[in-house]
Amino acid sequence: MVNFDIPIEYQQLVKSEQAYHYRIIPVGKNQEVVVLKTDASDIAGLQNELSVLLSFQVQLETDTTENINRYLSTNYRKTSGNISDIHYTADFLEKIVLNAKEIGSSDIHFEPYEKNARVRFRLDGKLKEQFHISTEEYPVIVNKIKIRAQLDISEKRLPQDGRITMVTDYQDFDVRVSVLPTLHGEKVVLRILSKDTSHIDMKSLGFTDKELAVYLENIKRPNGIVLISGPTGSGKTTTLYATLKKLNLTNTNILTVEDPIEYTLEGINQVQLKENIGLDFAATLRTFLRQDPDIIMVGEIRDVNTANMAIRAALTGHLVLSTIHTNSAWATVSRLIDMGVPSFLIASTLNISVAQRLVRKLCDSCKTEETITAEIFPGGFEIPNDLTSHYTAVGCEHCYHTGYSGRKAIYEILPIGSELSNLIKNNQLDISDYLDEKNIFTLKRNALLLIKEGITSVDEVFSLLL
Repeated sequence: MVNFDIPIEYQQLVKSEQAYHYRIIPVGKNQEVVVLKTDASDIAGLQNELSVLLSFQVQLETDTTENINRYLSTNYRKTSGNISDIHYTADFLEKIVLNAKEIGSSDIHFEPYEKNARVRFRLDGKLKEQFHISTEEYPVIVNKIKIRAQLDISEKRLPQDGRITMVTDYQDFDVRVSVLPTLHGEKVVLRILSKDTSHIDMKSLGFTDKELAVYLENIKRPNGIVLISGPTGSGKTTTLYATLKKLNLTNTNILTVEDPIEYTLEGINQVQLKENIGLDFAATLRTFLRQDPDIIMVGEIRDVNTANMAIRAALTGHLVLSTIHTNSAWATVSRLIDMGVPSFLIASTLNISVAQRLVRKLCDSCKTEETITAEIFPGGFEIPNDLTSHYTAVGCEHCYHTGYSGRKAIYEILPIGSELSNLIKNNQLDISDYLDEKNIFTLKRNALLLIKEGITSVDEVFSLLL
């Protein structure tokens, strides 16, 4: 069976645009000559053209069109624009960032090891290796990043955070920079932050019609707290921004404190957190209350001081939106109680608790239907009677042979009515009967629904079924 994965050291010899244009694949080396596979008919003509274009000698070998297509889609992603046309300084760092932005990557990881360093992109929630960098070149790249982010290049012992603004002919965007000292050097993670909010809309997030109606009803209240929970990278911030866009009216004063500011919204007053000078969530919230706000958004509730200030803001007639790290909508209540927030204050201020996850969607071009078996589910899991088949990831050129294309958010919406408020006041935290009685769709139920509809695979939502 042919292995279509190309080692990174060969893959980065040929750019994505060159690989697709000339239909060439670098598969190895014959001494110092790079071996390329192609399905071109005019081998001699292509050999002459490539000898001028590329900075190394090549040896061409022919392969079938089917195999070349598989090589291309497995190892190279097509970009939505032409990076070489962007009027930028010829800089490896900038080309990496622009390439990542073009193919839809959310994060870029620069990682040093003993013998070399690698660059990985996060695509659809998963990391994929893209480049290798020599140990001699790696410190130069790191210093360029630190200079652009206005960080101290002489400080290599402590973590540092910064921000880079990238300006091109057709778009502007920011990059959040995090530098971490490791055994073999400084690891750098770049988070690409888009300034374009046109794609953020409540109806496109993944809510069902019923969930969206319940959520909209609760965010229209004049005061109280709306909390969105989930792990890092679950789309909480996107949900918050979509909510702010919905609430952003000319007669409303909206203030946000964020770390970092991921999107810029016209008509909303956004504050960047600066903890090194004492501008933390609690201190900023204290000032917000003197700024005559209607709606306050707090990037994250991390500690009891921030939680208490958020509750104070809600009690004094403001609507507060924030995120918190918990595994379910109801676990948010337990988390606040563990922080030291009195249960009667939670009961009187919490409007709605939302939990969410991002799951990868199966590629419609290659997913395959299979019969349900108990072995694919967690041990002891009770398979619903109406779930008789499921779809599995296969992989094709449309999904770059990953089996998945795009992601979808799934939600657990828990409005806090009078019945739940009384349970919170009395510290009665087991609400399984209540969820069944009210027919509230948990993350687990929504995950099963996506499996049944063939939108995602059992493997992708396995952790939600435990």
